[in-house]
Amino acid sequence: MQIGGVCKDYGRRQVLRDVDLDVPAGTLLGVVGENGAGKSTLLQIAVGQLAPDRGTVTRTGAVGYCPQRAVLNEAFTVGQHLRLFQMAYRLPTLERAGELMDLLALTGCWRQPVGELSGGTRQKLNLLIALMHDPQLLVLDEPYQGFDWDTHQRFWTLAAELRDQGRAIIVVSHLLHDLHHFDAIAHLRQGRLHFEETHP
Repeated sequence: MQIGGVCKDYGRRQVLRDVDLDVPAGTLLGVVGENGAGKSTLLQIAVGQLAPDRGTVTRTGAVGYCPQRAVLNEAFTVGQHLRLFQMAYRLPTLERAGELMDLLALTGCWRQPVGELSGGTRQKLNLLIALMHDPQLLVLDEPYQGFDWDTHQRFWTLAAELRDQGRAIIVVSHLLHDLHHFDAIAHLRQGRLHFEETHP
């Protein structure tokens, strides 16, 4: 995915200023910044949910987007959500979803309405929906909020596997102890990205 010269204003407030971002296949990129810096705005533009005022966005292949706040129907069960997205993604089976359910420890929740789930379990479902169609580009906005430590570690193992399989992955993180997982880190400050390599 490539972003070139992207600008976004909200009224008089300039949130993104000439942002350039290149995330090639096989890259795990972290985006960090203070609250209100524009991280979620950048991700929404990256996936096409929000239009930039200026600039270009080029995506290759399917996109998986995990927003910070899950958009789920509280009356639907976990299984009904997966069936719904199976149709939306035109998937022949739910085999990949089943693998992810095992990985994220969601297997006992198939018949549970989302309204009965804890915040962490809802976030697992939110992440699963973003991953179940095996997209080439993953855009994840603090995807592990509410996870227990074991699931948190499983997430990073999965992210590394997907990166090694050639996926391009962007993760917004605010946790300092997670930064070593990334190939590179982009700090969003005053509307601009500042890059830092994390591996020699």
